[in-house]
Amino acid sequence: MKFGQLPYLLRQGLLNIINNRVVHLIGIVTMVVSMLIFGTFLILFVNLNTWLHGIGSSLSMSVYLQDEISEQNKNNIKDFLSELPNVEIKRFISKETALKELKRSLRTHSDLLGGLSSNPLPASFELVFKKIKDQKIQPQKIKEEILKMEGVEDVQYSDEWLKRLEVIMNTVELIGFIIAGLLCMGILLIVTNTIKLTIYSRKEEIEIMKLVGATDWFIKIPFLIEGTLQGILSGILALAILFSGYILISSKNMGILAFALLDFTFLPQEYLFLIFFISTALGFIGSFIATGRFISIERFFSV
Repeated sequence: MKFGQLPYLLRQGLLNIINNRVVHLIGIVTMVVSMLIFGTFLILFVNLNTWLHGIGSSLSMSVYLQDEISEQNKNNIKDFLSELPNVEIKRFISKETALKELKRSLRTHSDLLGGLSSNPLPASFELVFKKIKDQKIQPQKIKEEILKMEGVEDVQYSDEWLKRLEVIMNTVELIGFIIAGLLCMGILLIVTNTIKLTIYSRKEEIEIMKLVGATDWFIKIPFLIEGTLQGILSGILALAILFSGYILISSKNMGILAFALLDFTFLPQEYLFLIFFISTALGFIGSFIATGRFISIERFFSV
């Protein structure tokens, strides 16, 4: 195959797509849907990960008090908390305030609390640790010291549930890799079968071309171009739909998994390139597999 033949081969690849447009349309739609699933997962994962790293730079702690705590013990706890380094008592939440805030958070379902005979929520101190990057703060040690004080029921700090959430995120990431792998395998099958159908439709033409001396490269390249173009188009369409969906959500202030309360962002450039690259690469690889199986492979590597 000569370099000057590339325009002709490119034109042949485009003609293959036009002549088999129904088959290619079905393949492209399926590829776009697969890349949309992958892209949506990436958006959710990136935003969750950004949120975790953002709140991971600060540390908060809740000190829950016993119901029958005396005023003296409450003041002792307050004084002790005030003396902790780089700690600010954000606020004191009484039992009544805690119940009101719970009702407010439940909104239309607040009537579920109407049957309570007493207030089960404890009073608490909300603490915020400052400059934790510059200081060696040991929240577990502080928690143990606070628990020793009379009148303290329990102590919880944000780092505990953040660690649990990180475990969940690692599990989600693993599931994401598995889903991505399955989607890639599905896309390969789609592209491979699409190119197979195109090869079958041109079987007689290919046989004539080989009889007159056409090389395997000359025959295969239009199909490789065909699969690659299918991947490129699918990647572009998937990214366009993802961005349109992001704009729609942002403009209407819609929330997904409570993202209305967070700074919901679109994918960074490297992830956009990743989606486009995967789609294009899968289109090429799928067409390569199809042509390798249905056109004699022996001479393909010898040309």
